[in-house]
Amino acid sequence: MEEETGFKDDLNGSEEKNQKEEIFTKIVRAGKRTYFFDVKATRKEDYYLTITESKKRLGKEGKIFYEKHKIFLYKEDFEKFTEGLKDAVTYIDNSNNFPGSGETVLENKTEAVSETLTAGEFTNIDFDDLGKK
Repeated sequence: MEEETGFKDDLNGSEEKNQKEEIFTKIVRAGKRTYFFDVKATRKEDYYLTITESKKRLGKEGKIFYEKHKIFLYKEDFEKFTEGLKDAVTYIDNSNNFPGSGETVLENKTEAVSETLTAGEFTNIDFDDLGKK
């Protein structure tokens, strides 16, 4: 797995606005996927994180394109997101479940309640379509 880190500096001229939004970038190449961790700033100089997964795909007529999925993670959610990610990774590392069981266990730590859901209860949402009329 290759990793790259970069800091983006403000530039003079027309590129200054675009460059100012991206404060820091971390690129992680992992097999067929590349992950981009981009720290950006709002107009009020509040930082947030975008996580982008990029996969090379072969399209119609043999043309190559990149399929991208993006998550926006805001500062107020960092702690809960990190805790959830850590719990999920720990569960996978220590799991006795067999792949393909079709069950997901959700824990609500504040109420100490466990609930079982099947994969069929979820729908696939394309976030790129949000906001379009």
